[in-house]
Amino acid sequence: MLRNVLALRQIAQRTIGTTSRRQFENKVPEKQKLFQEDNGIPVHLKGGASDALLYRLTMALTVGGTAYAMYQLALASFPKKQD
Repeated sequence: MLRNVLALRQIAQRTIGTTSRRQFENKVPEKQKLFQEDNGIPVHLKGGASDALLYRLTMALTVGGTAYAMYQLALASFPKKQD
């Protein structure tokens, strides 16, 4: 039992460390330049084509969801016909 606890402790210390094995390049200054640039593009579209696609998809889902909710509200507001 004690051996298992000590082994688990050793594995936990080995796998969870504070130092990273790979050093990543800091891209924050590049992103700051991109998003702070005054080029007339809205900030939610400055990320490029992927941002534009996500924006359009979100807008389509919002408009579609609103239309569906209004349809369901109109459908629920009228009584059902008795057969």
